[in-house]
This record gives sequence, structure tokens and C-alpha cells, in this order.
Amino acid sequence: MISDLWALEKKARDMGHQIVAGIDEAGRGPLAGPVVSAAVILPDGVDLPGIDDSKKLTPAKRNRLYDRLYSVASAIGIGVVDSAEIDRINILQATLRSMAMAVANLQPRPDHLLIDGIFTIASALSQQAIKKGDSLSISIAAASIVAKVTRDRIMTQVDTLFPEFGFCRHKGYPTQTHRAAIMRHGCCAIHRRTFKGVREYSK
Repeated sequence: MISDLWALEKKARDMGHQIVAGIDEAGRGPLAGPVVSAAVILPDGVDLPGIDDSKKLTPAKRNRLYDRLYSVASAIGIGVVDSAEIDRINILQATLRSMAMAVANLQPRPDHLLIDGIFTIASALSQQAIKKGDSLSISIAAASIVAKVTRDRIMTQVDTLFPEFGFCRHKGYPTQTHRAAIMRHGCCAIHRRTFKGVREYSK
């Protein structure tokens, strides 16, 4: 199965691309916090047992793979767009901006991008949008793990500033507990005030 996850990377290299990066995001759906993207360049054939779309992994497995990726990846870039910017430009544009930031933070610079989803980013680089790419490309799967763990850790840190919302548990997603906390306490500085479920309580 892991060998199948290399198929898109191998195809890109067969087309003449030498440095292929996978890009994915975490945090489009939450009511609070940033959207975080990661771009990952992997050495050809690196051993990553258990890698998969981050949503299919337990937190413990994600954290182990995150550490492994930082030890073996050729490069990792991170892009973060905060809740105020999400409200200003909308979540889709914020997501694409965070992806472009992640790519810009890569060194070495890739010559081909494999991007999870149906949209490409503002870049002159060769790129391909791949629906459900985090289940089809090892580089995108790696990026999904890095983005998810990075964002979860940000939200855990933010929890110390706004403990009444329980961000360390739900990471800003619209759980029943989170919605109840918004109804009780209103919004805090990192809530997305244009989102349904928040704007009704935004002052």
C-alpha cells in the first residue's frame, strides 16, 4: 500500500520534475483558531510505515509520524493564517494563502506541487490539485500530518489563554461543548466572527 502512495511522485519525476512537494491544510472547519498548511518534500523511497491521511490516524500515531517526518524529510514548510485574516478574506482564500506561504518556506525550492483538494495556489510552479490527495500521495499524507499536529499544538497553547472554551479538547471545531461555551461566554480573540455559530454571539 505504501508503494502505491508513491505513484503520483513517481509520475511527476517521470515527467522530468526533480523536487516534488506535497501540500495539505488543517483547520478549514473550526469556529476558532488559524488555518495551517504544510508543504513536505520527501527523499525518494523513504520508509514511513503507517503513514496515511491524518484524519485516519490516532493522535498518538500522528505525533509519532510528525517526529519521524521532521527527522527524515528533505524540507518542511509551514504557513499559518489567523482568524482575523480568515474573516477578512474568507476561509477558502485564507487556506490557499497558507498553502502558498508553506511552499514559500521550503528550502530547497520544489519544481512540482501536489496539492490536496480541487484548487491550485498562486504560484508559477508546476502544480496539480488532487481530490482526496491525502489518501493517494505520500507527500500529501505527510503534509496532512504535519499541518494537523502543528495546528493542534497551537490550539493547545491557546487553551491556556482562554481555558473557558476548552480548545485543548476540541481544537476549535464546532462540537456541542464548544458551541455551549460560545453561548455562555461569547467570543474570544481567536474566534472566526464571520462563521455561523460565532457571528450570532459576536459583539
